[in-house]
Amino acid sequence: MPVSLNVNENTHPLPEEVVNDIAAALAEAVRGVNRYPDREFLALRDALATYLGHGLTADQVWAANGSNEVLQQVLQAFGGPGRSLLSFTPTYSMYPLLADGTDTRWIGVPRPDGYALTPDVVTAAIRKHSPSIVALCGPNNPTGTSLDLDTVIAAYDAFDGMLIVDEAYHEFEEVRSSALELLPGRPRLLVSRTMSKAFAFAGVRLGYLAADAAVVDALRLVRLPYHLSALTQAASITALKHADAMLATVADIRGQRERLTVALTEMGYRVHQSGANFLLVDGFTDPSATFESLRSQGILIRDLGIDGHLRLTAGTEAETTQLIDALRAFGPGGA
Repeated sequence: MPVSLNVNENTHPLPEEVVNDIAAALAEAVRGVNRYPDREFLALRDALATYLGHGLTADQVWAANGSNEVLQQVLQAFGGPGRSLLSFTPTYSMYPLLADGTDTRWIGVPRPDGYALTPDVVTAAIRKHSPSIVALCGPNNPTGTSLDLDTVIAAYDAFDGMLIVDEAYHEFEEVRSSALELLPGRPRLLVSRTMSKAFAFAGVRLGYLAADAAVVDALRLVRLPYHLSALTQAASITALKHADAMLATVADIRGQRERLTVALTEMGYRVHQSGANFLLVDGFTDPSATFESLRSQGILIRDLGIDGHLRLTAGTEAETTQLIDALRAFGPGGA
């Protein structure tokens, strides 16, 4: 079994009591799978609204099979021919692919040195390109860079299109100011989340967003019928009932992230500040060679094609130790 630190999963197993409760919920749901599931998945939307807080209600929440499908539906509803999606690169690699798949023009604007976005940077880019949709990822994948709410506000005020704030890694931030705070009075703001990361629920495929109820109505028009299975709904509702237990590993992951940061810095690498469960690391003489050498030892990380850089997920203590030991054995600059 390889040490898989390449796709930013929560590598910790689910608590046994949660596994048992989800298994019981699935067994009960299976009894009714001769019928179609609730196409409005109201119980799940209500559970998600409760988890998110901020006074949200079920009519302001939407979900789909992973945040990729949520974002695809947003582009189907608000993108398309003659419209454009802007984001700041490097960022989540699916944004341009989803744009291409919906005939939405992709506009990638390079991030400044250090990767952090500021109100001035986002405002200038939006005014220059006049996009239909803007996506801001915070913490940003693959850099881990946090996103200030002042920057979100500036982006929203700079144009009259739809603004997506992708908070897939939000739970890993120690100081967690969320764009959910900004939803009241901003009907063009969408805040995307996922259960794939901090919730350790990647295999279930459940992504969701919070927005104005009119946005949710628009997404209904483009979703496929019964797009969330009865089993997905049952598993996700049960997991949300155990949110505290599901998120109990987050503190340990942060600890491993910091441990990895210290070790890599001592080895002479430059580690970009991260609010996520991964690190973007600079200083590899030949990133591809290091990637292949680690893979030959059963350790999977991510080579993103960024000069001198590799991305490393913070795993369990044992996984992090194995990664640190392997990198230390290479010496300065990697393999």
